[in-house]
Amino acid sequence: MAFVITSPCIGEKAGDCVTVCPVDCIEEGEDQFYIDPDVCIDCSACEAACPVSAIVLEDELSEEDIVYLERARAFFNNNE
Repeated sequence: MAFVITSPCIGEKAGDCVTVCPVDCIEEGEDQFYIDPDVCIDCSACEAACPVSAIVLEDELSEEDIVYLERARAFFNNNE
């Protein structure tokens, strides 16, 4: 299980989440930040630091937000 960055981050990119992540699993994409679901340790530091409440635990994603988990997986698969 991992945390996922959802739609409120699109265009925001404050980056507060990046600075608090202890495992450096958050990277900046073209229009938002992404959390690597294979590296995330579920510490929740990023969730607390997010100024727009865009970060959600994978198990708590709504149906319409599942696409953001898929986008994160695709982002990290393309960057390997």
